[in-house]
Amino acid sequence: MATLDLKDIRKSFGDVEVLHGIDAAIKDSEFVAILGESGCGKSTLLRIIAGLETSSSGQILIDGKEVSDRTPRERDIAMVFQSYALYPHMTVTENIRFPLELANWSKDDINEAADKAIAMLNLQPVAARKPRELSGGQRQRVAMGRALVRQPKVFLFDEPLSNLDAKLRVQMRAEIRDLQRQLGTTSVYVTHDQIEAMTMADRVIVMNNGKVEQFGAPLELYDKPANRFVASFIGSPPMNFVVGEINASETVREFIFEDMRLKLGAAQLPAGPVIMGFRPEHITLSRSGTGGLKGRVITEENTGDRTFLVVDVNGASMGVTSSTRLDVGTGDHVTLVPDLSRLHFFDPDSEMRL
Repeated sequence: MATLDLKDIRKSFGDVEVLHGIDAAIKDSEFVAILGESGCGKSTLLRIIAGLETSSSGQILIDGKEVSDRTPRERDIAMVFQSYALYPHMTVTENIRFPLELANWSKDDINEAADKAIAMLNLQPVAARKPRELSGGQRQRVAMGRALVRQPKVFLFDEPLSNLDAKLRVQMRAEIRDLQRQLGTTSVYVTHDQIEAMTMADRVIVMNNGKVEQFGAPLELYDKPANRFVASFIGSPPMNFVVGEINASETVREFIFEDMRLKLGAAQLPAGPVIMGFRPEHITLSRSGTGGLKGRVITEENTGDRTFLVVDVNGASMGVTSSTRLDVGTGDHVTLVPDLSRLHFFDPDSEMRL
């Protein structure tokens, strides 16, 4: 167990800067996810933490001690890779024991640690098998066992579930989170899947183009996104956006778009152009309502428990989701009325939250 501090981490490949000053303070025993699109720099950052890549500048501190110049082994971290990286000629037990043998642990300590890891991961029935005889989920458990058996200060996970099917990913999400809670080991988990990040992590670092857009608890990212990028990235389907204008008086603010006028009460918003955002699940839909966005349904999807619509509003596609079955279909004209208590507003120039 340890704290992990990243201070102004920068990385350049030639003239191309891929990390632009990453700062993050990760608490002891905390599970933090690094979330972002492909190419945003999240795996590069993880490799720098692990010591597999050197940063151009900045500091990495584990328990307050700088480790930027130390080798991966000297940092006392363990990493679980996307590709499992198991030795094909070794059994499950041998794979898990191997790191401890390299570290010259005593035979008794190796036996005790390996047996504990195998039991914790429910690998007893397959302990004598080799990797080719295992399912994807079992291979991932072995990879985790080989990491946790070393009892490191920090666990690093590099998209460990991306090779698994959807059902197994759900199962493994719960298993990894439960295991982390049992061990209390500080963990950093890289993923491009927002569902993984939101359901597993205590806090999430949202990255974009080598920068941290926001670092906070999952519900904080959902309820109060720091900017338009986070608002559009967190949530599925993504948030809808409308560019309009705030009309302000001494006592009331009003959002104006086309013929829609939404009274916002005494909200402290500056007059002038603004981007309004609202989530697909925070919309009331009707055929003949007023005070909303008028459009035409262009796509309808029913999954049994949910209905998803795409509505064309003046050439812009707006998503609508509902847990009830909506009595509308493709081609119908509808009105979308957003929940006034769940609106988000962003500056049209900086795209930061107002």
